[in-house]
Amino acid sequence: MTPRMEGVRITHIGGPTVLIEVGGWRLLTDPTFDAPGRKYNFGWGTSSRKLAGPAVGADALGQIDAVLLSHDHHDDNLDDAGRALLPAAGTVVTTVPGAKRLGGNARGLAAWSSITLEAPGRTPIEVTATPCRHGPPLSRPIVGEVVGFALRWEGQEHGVLWISGDTVLYDGVREVADRLEVDTAIVHLGGVKFPVSGPLRYTLTAAEAVELCCQIRPRAVIPIHYEGWKHFRQGRDAIESEFATAPQSFRDSVRWLPIGDAVELST
Repeated sequence: MTPRMEGVRITHIGGPTVLIEVGGWRLLTDPTFDAPGRKYNFGWGTSSRKLAGPAVGADALGQIDAVLLSHDHHDDNLDDAGRALLPAAGTVVTTVPGAKRLGGNARGLAAWSSITLEAPGRTPIEVTATPCRHGPPLSRPIVGEVVGFALRWEGQEHGVLWISGDTVLYDGVREVADRLEVDTAIVHLGGVKFPVSGPLRYTLTAAEAVELCCQIRPRAVIPIHYEGWKHFRQGRDAIESEFATAPQSFRDSVRWLPIGDAVELST
């Protein structure tokens, strides 16, 4: 008989990187552990500089049971130090093309497909990939495949834990509202854009996040992927300003996690 999960502990390490601890499992999202200062090229004339290092170093993480990697081909979601820790993780769950590139312990999921993480003495966790589009219409061949993740386990009273991944607002990500009951939403923000492509956006703006979450209606909304890189166009101040005009039900759901500190959430 496996133990019942009692709660979730989440540590926002910085950027898109979050440590999720539940029922003895230790899951890590989009590992970015390089030191700040370096410039990274993302392809097609786009680049960015890392402005802040991780609040927790890779060497201080301890054992990671699985990495939930929204995509492997942009350094602000998987940098050199993050890539170095993948072989020691039990499983790396990512996109189908990303799993082919990474090999080894990587498992690829298309949108709405699932795998189950299992280990002796622990409650299994079902991981379902959710749709993302990391840019404007028709950009997928340029920006590549990305997925989000919905985590489901026995004993959840209010719905799944959902990680949006890098996405803009479009019909695919809106399907989350139709297909899932979401308790906690970890939402990638930043309103990313680049000089080479003008006004085009590559991640959610604060206003889009409000629209999406008002459809999904999670009990808790946790913003991430808004700081630590030059190409993030909306930092916390701009996001909070936008959130201040949102419906009260949304404002009540927002949880800003102190970067580097573990926070307990109910399930």
